[in-house]
Amino acid sequence: MGDDPGRLYHLDGVAHIAGAINDEWLMITVYDSVNCTWFQETFGEYPDGADEETVRRFARAYIMMLLGTQLFADKSGNRIHIRWLPFVARLEEMGGYSWGSAALAWLYRCKCRVANLHVVKLAGPLQLLQSWIFWRFPGFRPAGYDAFNWPLASRWSGYNPGISEKGPRVQTARLRIDLLQARDFIWMPYSTPDVLQVVHPEVLEPRHTMLWRCVTSLIYFAVVEWHQIDRVLPQFDGVQPPPRPALNIDFLMSKDGRGGDRWFPSHLQHWHLHWESRADHVLRFDIVADPGPSHEFLSW
Repeated sequence: MGDDPGRLYHLDGVAHIAGAINDEWLMITVYDSVNCTWFQETFGEYPDGADEETVRRFARAYIMMLLGTQLFADKSGNRIHIRWLPFVARLEEMGGYSWGSAALAWLYRCKCRVANLHVVKLAGPLQLLQSWIFWRFPGFRPAGYDAFNWPLASRWSGYNPGISEKGPRVQTARLRIDLLQARDFIWMPYSTPDVLQVVHPEVLEPRHTMLWRCVTSLIYFAVVEWHQIDRVLPQFDGVQPPPRPALNIDFLMSKDGRGGDRWFPSHLQHWHLHWESRADHVLRFDIVADPGPSHEFLSW
């Protein structure tokens, strides 16, 4: 093993999850990721009479599975990157990370990639994307999912359409998109009283709602995307003026953490500074009863 700091760092993190470093771990982490099957076999059943450290170890493993298969899933669908080890090492600090902004950055990047003609699969937090669509486009919602609770995305957790009907479903969805009218989209589906009463109160604290209105960078390791909420002000009860020219970040699309740009906080320092100063870039606008595009926007 030698004294390679990177190798020692990885192995030290492994001990937080596995409780020990053995030949199996050395073998399965050779590509910096772990097979989901190993996680399920090792942490699938909670031991009776477990002490506090064992409980924390199982909690870390469960969180890593959620991160690797739900929020930040890749197209492999069966491996979990060990980059999450430092973030789950101290469970009490996990609430200090902006998981939502990182997940949004990853979703934006995945949607950019799938727009390529040669890309056939979409990765990312697809359950959250599906929930976003169903909440805002009532015409696309499946029938029988009227009840909801917190988290709001769990409303559709039982929806699993059969693959045999995929072709007709896609054709129907494309036709509905072509026929969409302004009234078919709900700008603020989470503002109704029945939704607000189930939302966790911490979500509505100013330190979180402020971030919703920030024009800033969204960062997920080497992935950097731009939070352009100035183009969707009706989503926050505002009137949409003509937008400013979009920020061109095409050169960031090639950044994936490999090669010379591996140490991204240094190579992408400008964008990290944007994020750190996000409180200085909160949009201020008037709240109106009937948000939507302005006359200037429609003329534009």
